[in-house]
Amino acid sequence: MALIYDIWQSGGPSWSVLLGRRDGIISNGSLANVVLPSPFDPLDTIVSKFTNAGLNLSDVVSLSGAHTIGRARCALFSNRLFNFSGTGSPDSTLDTTMLTDLQNLCPQTADGNTTAVLDRNSSDLFDNHYYKNLLNGKGLLSSDQILFSSDEANSTTKPVVQSYIDNSTLFFSDFVKSMIRMGNINPKTGSDGEIRKNCRVINS
Repeated sequence: MALIYDIWQSGGPSWSVLLGRRDGIISNGSLANVVLPSPFDPLDTIVSKFTNAGLNLSDVVSLSGAHTIGRARCALFSNRLFNFSGTGSPDSTLDTTMLTDLQNLCPQTADGNTTAVLDRNSSDLFDNHYYKNLLNGKGLLSSDQILFSSDEANSTTKPVVQSYIDNSTLFFSDFVKSMIRMGNINPKTGSDGEIRKNCRVINS
C-alpha cells in the first residue's frame, strides 16, 4: 500500500488492492536472482522472464515505466560507460552529454555505490518522461534503453514505448493493469503462507 501511496503522491495513478492474498513467509534470494529481470539482461531474456510469469509485452514496457522515479547504483549501469560489451567504448545508444556526466559521477576506480536518478530531469514525478528519455538516448540502465534502441525492440517493445510517449493516460492505465496482474502472480492457496497484517513484513 505504501508503494501505491508514493506513486499517487508523485503524480501517478492509484488503484484498489484486493485484500486476503496469501503470501509466503520465506524469501528466496537465489531464486529471485534467476527469475527476475536484471539490468544486464538482453531484451529477449527480459521478455521471456515476464512471459514465464504470465505477463505480456505491454507489461514489460509499462512496468519498466516505474523507473520514472527512483535511483540506481553506478554498479548497475557502469558497464555502459567505458567498455560496453567488451568493445572498449561506451554504449553508443547513450546520449553523449549524459555519458560525460555519468563518467564523472562513476569513474572506473569508484566502488559502484554512488547513485544516479533513473529519470533524468523528472526524478520526483511519476509521468511518461521515462519513455521520452528513451527516445533521446537517456535511459539509465541498459535494460531501459534496449526497450527502444535495440534491433529486437523494433518489432516488440519500441511501438509500445512510442505509444506511451504520445499518450501518458494510456501509460497510466496500462501501468495499473500490469501492477494488478503482477500482484496476482503465483498466489499461495489453502493453508500455505499467510495473510499479512502488514504487507511489507511477515506476521510476528
